[in-house]
Amino acid sequence: MSFAPSDNIAKLLDGNKEWAAKLASSAPGVLEQNAKGQQPNILWFGCADSRAGESCLGLHPGQVFVHRNIANIVSHSDISSLSVLQLAVDSLKVSHIIVCGHYDCKGVEATLKKERMGGELDAWLRHLRDVRHTHAKTLDSIDDFKKRCQKLVELNVIAQVRNVRRNDRVMAAAKERGLKVYGLVYDVATGLVNEVPVPVDDGLDSDDSYLVH
Repeated sequence: MSFAPSDNIAKLLDGNKEWAAKLASSAPGVLEQNAKGQQPNILWFGCADSRAGESCLGLHPGQVFVHRNIANIVSHSDISSLSVLQLAVDSLKVSHIIVCGHYDCKGVEATLKKERMGGELDAWLRHLRDVRHTHAKTLDSIDDFKKRCQKLVELNVIAQVRNVRRNDRVMAAAKERGLKVYGLVYDVATGLVNEVPVPVDDGLDSDDSYLVH
């Protein structure tokens, strides 16, 4: 189903009825189980981009706990993402945390072009500008702008995975029950995700030029 500017809320409600019927038919018991509570095994930190949601994993509702924002940032100063992290790790006891970026990210493009977008968005993207600054040598060595953008997407995923891994409750859960943290990148052109390797050792040189995919 598509939704055009001229459409109204009734079309969305009709679409919901169709979606619910298909889900009940294709995955019997899922909705009944969800009515009893949630027990997701995965926490997903993703970008708010409309093309890059957790649905790319092919899982049913109730299997992924989700937090999305501009450029999939997980900052120690952002109470929203930290609250989600606390609930997922301490209460829901997820066993996997995924940070997923995506290619063709407009925040990444603006950051590399050093464009200012104004307002709250400029303040938020300072996190991405920090990643750009840290890896300036690597990024400046890539002539093709598209590939440079893709590289910054990957480096940002690495940075956010490290932010998650350094969280006290994540470190405790990793030690106590084997909680794992992964980095992924979603390709909006193919619909496929690929893992971005993130070394466990944080004592690495800031120029991670060998982490090219």
